[in-house]
Amino acid sequence: MTYSAKILIVDDDPRLRSLLKCFLIKKGFEVECVGDAEQMTRNLKRSFYDLIILDWMMPGEDGLSVCSRLYAEGNNPLIIMLTANGSENDFIAGLLGGADDYLAKPFNVEVLLARIHAVLRCRPRLPASFPDNNASLFYFGPYALDFSQCCLFKKNSRLDLSSNEFALLHVLAQHAGKPLSREQLSYRLKGKSSKVDCRAIDTQVYRLRQKLENDPAHPDYLQTVRGLGYVLVQVGEIATVIK
Repeated sequence: MTYSAKILIVDDDPRLRSLLKCFLIKKGFEVECVGDAEQMTRNLKRSFYDLIILDWMMPGEDGLSVCSRLYAEGNNPLIIMLTANGSENDFIAGLLGGADDYLAKPFNVEVLLARIHAVLRCRPRLPASFPDNNASLFYFGPYALDFSQCCLFKKNSRLDLSSNEFALLHVLAQHAGKPLSREQLSYRLKGKSSKVDCRAIDTQVYRLRQKLENDPAHPDYLQTVRGLGYVLVQVGEIATVIK
């Protein structure tokens, strides 16, 4: 079984949204659509998306501002920006503003499809909220996840993680509070082309739990959500990032 990427289309043109949604669903993607940045923000609070197709020119907050805001908030989805302005300066501004690719309207849907596949092959990548520097720590409860040393600290004790355990905890921390299925975890860890090995994911979760939850005095941070998958919950201290 392979994981079908989940795409959010953000565009104020209902006809274009409908056409793209039908096309991408036929190509095997899971697709949702919204008409503006405000609706997009609500969707991002309740759902995980592998890719956002984002219109630049929208009523209210425009696409370039959305990109900047998402990165400032520590949210780092893959973004393909659409725009009616295909000038070279706007192309550069879009990429520098946080978009992973940029496509001028009107466009061929097959070209968009090729761009989608190309961008999705970039997974996994470090989210903006977890920059790779020695001062970056992610805290939850008594734990601190150190991204520079690929290890976990519990108070003054260092708990070494394997590369697989660190990668798994990295993804779960990125989406703390949001359940991720085995398919989503496998996709984020290994990429779209790999087959989902549920047993391997379960084994990694089990080993990670052994390191997180060997003290019965502390709560269950890595939980199973029946029918949804696994979630890193924020119990006690709120998970934060210090830069």
